[in-house]
Amino acid sequence: MSTNPDFLEPDDLRVTVDRVLYHAQAVTPPDRPHCFVYFISIHNDTNLSVTVKGRKWVVTNDLGEITVLEGDGVVGKFPNIEPGEKFSYNSFHLLDTNSAVAEGSYLGVDERGRKVVTRIPRFKMTVPPMLC
Repeated sequence: MSTNPDFLEPDDLRVTVDRVLYHAQAVTPPDRPHCFVYFISIHNDTNLSVTVKGRKWVVTNDLGEITVLEGDGVVGKFPNIEPGEKFSYNSFHLLDTNSAVAEGSYLGVDERGRKVVTRIPRFKMTVPPMLC
């Protein structure tokens, strides 16, 4: 558990990055031509249900520029994850450079009303060499 008094960080609430794909056929704006699709699962191995209320992403491109993205819910939903269950989804990041790393956290509340946080593990997005 975390020592932060505002949020619990249960060890049994965890995130896996299941897959990251470069989507070469995606229609993207000229200033962010590279699309990466990522597949994420939030695993609740605690003994309480948890509702995800928001997320925060930190994306650092290969120039060292940092973009912070925050918002309510996850892909337009506020999933309630029961003990022993998981919530899986996919979404995407658009990049203006050939590579970046992403990491972050999901914020939620357990069934007792306590705020919880779980970390999104760092993952790398790299345009395949033959497309650079």
